[in-house]
Amino acid sequence: MKSINANVTSGLQVGSRLRCIDNSGATQVEIIAVKGYKGVRRRHPKAGVAGLVIASVKKGDPKIRHEIVRAVIVRQVKEYRRKNGMRVSFEDNAVVLVNEKNDPRGTRIKGPVAKEAVERFSTIGKISSIVV
Repeated sequence: MKSINANVTSGLQVGSRLRCIDNSGATQVEIIAVKGYKGVRRRHPKAGVAGLVIASVKKGDPKIRHEIVRAVIVRQVKEYRRKNGMRVSFEDNAVVLVNEKNDPRGTRIKGPVAKEAVERFSTIGKISSIVV
């Protein structure tokens, strides 16, 4: 994975439920694993903006429900700090579903997307309407 220009605080852990903001059919997902997380025994894996997670679809179209998917976190409520000193936080926690090549499954993204997520996954930036 590519590095990003921010100290992202890991504001989400395994079991967190997030909104899915693309048009792939899912509306709510639950994090079940964090890709690349190396931690201490009995510690819950955590993730933040631009993190790649494995999730289970909890609400959405019947075709995609109960499916295990890969997702990229594009917004989080917990504030994090950018290198220029600015602190960034969003109103909700949101993800975009991606495939094995880390390309988005949907064709449109609703709402703002964090700049850090676009730095790491450039194909998400191509279909997003607002990058903050």
